[in-house]
Amino acid sequence: MRRFRSVRVLARQVTTFAFSVGFAACGNTPRAASGVTALPSSAAIDSAARVLMQRAEVQGLTIAVIDGGSVRHVGAYGMRNVAKGLPLTPRTVMYGASLTKTAVAYLVLQLVDEGRIALDRSIADYLPKPLPEYPDYQDLANDPRWKQLTLRILLNHASGFANFRWLEEDRVLRFHFDPGARYAYSGEGFYIVQLVLEEALGLELGAEMERRLFAPHGLTRTSMQWRADFAEDLADGYAEDGSMEPHDERSRPSAAGSMDTSIEDQARLWAAIVRGDGLSDSSRAELIRAQLPIRSKHQFPTLREDRGGHDEMLGLSAGLGLVTYRDVDGPVWFKGGHNDWTGNMVVCRERQRRCVVLLANDVRAERIYPELVRLVLGDLLLPWSWEYSWYTP
Repeated sequence: MRRFRSVRVLARQVTTFAFSVGFAACGNTPRAASGVTALPSSAAIDSAARVLMQRAEVQGLTIAVIDGGSVRHVGAYGMRNVAKGLPLTPRTVMYGASLTKTAVAYLVLQLVDEGRIALDRSIADYLPKPLPEYPDYQDLANDPRWKQLTLRILLNHASGFANFRWLEEDRVLRFHFDPGARYAYSGEGFYIVQLVLEEALGLELGAEMERRLFAPHGLTRTSMQWRADFAEDLADGYAEDGSMEPHDERSRPSAAGSMDTSIEDQARLWAAIVRGDGLSDSSRAELIRAQLPIRSKHQFPTLREDRGGHDEMLGLSAGLGLVTYRDVDGPVWFKGGHNDWTGNMVVCRERQRRCVVLLANDVRAERIYPELVRLVLGDLLLPWSWEYSWYTP
């Protein structure tokens, strides 16, 4: 409990101090009745980021701001490796973690637009052999519910699987509820999305992501697997206790979260996503449409069924590889990415096409994200306590 109390105290302290510093730096920032602020200056963003990082003992953080679908600010602060004295730069390669999932959903929608695949057909219609005949899915041999799985269900995190099978006590993959019944975050579902794309369509995920998303938008420091040239400017990670973990050299693409990237590249990628580049208007709308109510109190642990009421108050729902809800000024959607040494977050106001993209090689950065998001996007009803179960306003 000591950690959670300290986080709450920190949140109150940084809110008071950082916003006096941040908004002083950009002058008197007008606030619309909707709660949307005028875009703060780059100096204000940089100042607030550094103050908040110092208070939370965050080693490295990067920020990109998108407004009207265009990149307005990119900043990098702190260190990519403290012991070696190496600074974090806008080009530094960082772990994208589960931000990968939204990018994969975007790829799927391009294939939907081309008529190569459909969101609501059973995966059994696409796979050349039954799912349990693949080595990784033999656990499902006696459960025909796998035929109920569709790409939409998998991208909505409604597969019925645990986040990962290795989190099960016996490490066996199983359905905990009927596919499509409710939201429960699952990387296992995205493994099956990848299987369908590769087995049914003959695609190689890493190459297809490069061809369709990364190369067209100039993402030269982004890949679905390790590249040797990343080593020249690479971020190692920092845990809650400040210990360092070397950057993992992922040997193969994974739809659940293998993307390596930089903040410069993520700024370009999310600007393209918010504009809807490469998608039909209907598919871009489908990406963020509220498709499945999210009734859980917290996102993690994934299989708990305690109610949070966010679905009734905010319309909190699954989109495709992201989460969406109704704010005062219209839809807001977001996606996080996390491991013990990484804290990433993207939040977008749909109507203004304004987003803040946050990549950190220090998991403690998640403590300061509510304040940084508020600085850029204004007052939001975003359910931080659902995203981060430790959060208390």
